[in-house]
Amino acid sequence: MSTNKNLLSKGIKYLAWSLPLLFIGPSLIYNAFINKQNGWHYLVLGIGILTCFGAVYLMLMGLKTMMRSLFND
Repeated sequence: MSTNKNLLSKGIKYLAWSLPLLFIGPSLIYNAFINKQNGWHYLVLGIGILTCFGAVYLMLMGLKTMMRSLFND
């Protein structure tokens, strides 16, 4: 059983892109809840939630791609 190295590197890239989003998303949500008096509160909160969903999506795609590369479907 050989590993598809190109597919494995693609999965690692997905995981590498999700890592910063895992820190940025909750920071934006926290910032939105701290600054409720600001008019941009809902926009920052929406961007933070979308960033968190994007991080989860990229993590799942990365793990799925890595499993496909390791176990050759």
